Amino acid sequence: MKQQTPTPHIGAQYGEIAKTMIMAGDPLRAKFMAEKFLDNPVQVNNVRSMLAYTGTHNGKQVTVMGHGMGIPSIGIYTYELFNFYDVDTIIRVGSCGARQMHVHLGDLVIAMGSCTDSCYASQYNLPGSFAPIADFGLVRGAVDACERFGYRYHVGNVFSTDLFYCEDERKNNWTKMGVLADEMEAPSLYMNAARAGKKALVICTVSDHILTGEATTAEQRQNTFTQMMDVAFSLV
Repeated sequence: MKQQTPTPHIGAQYGEIAKTMIMAGDPLRAKFMAEKFLDNPVQVNNVRSMLAYTGTHNGKQVTVMGHGMGIPSIGIYTYELFNFYDVDTIIRVGSCGARQMHVHLGDLVIAMGSCTDSCYASQYNLPGSFAPIADFGLVRGAVDACERFGYRYHVGNVFSTDLFYCEDERKNNWTKMGVLADEMEAPSLYMNAARAGKKALVICTVSDHILTGEATTAEQRQNTFTQMMDVAFSLV
């Protein structure tokens, strides 16, 4: 697969991206993680300003990178990373909107599974519906880390949608099914990992609450959502 890099969307050479990656939608969050968590980070991508840095964390090589917004965007990047750069593990850290009253601003949501209205799975021509799920070892490790750190967390289903602005009020029915929160990236990450035989996990911080209307600022989301990063880097 070495001959297929750089790709149309990632300018790194083969070998410049680590086997383990931590990704965030906002490339500035990736830059923040590189500066906070990595020793000797080196920028390995800036195509479309989707910043990526490779360095070490506790002596282990790690790459942090942005993935953009939405299922199609992260789908492109993680497909190339799993299949062309031989990445083994991708952990996404991001924000989500709470759907349950017991889930509060700042809590962590570990996405064990992802419900979705996306048609991403249609490409596989499966005779039914595919259930996108996280790697269990990563889920268990994330829960253990939350317990050690004393962080508030929830494990379960998220709802992942292509639509940030949606006029169909039926989406609120996901709350009745016990879905913890809304986000926009998990299914294509989990499906790409499943298809490639790799590992993936999504850890989100609750940035707003769909039921109460509470919300954090963009600056808070970019710079202060560090608990999910602590958990993600503990899995390296």
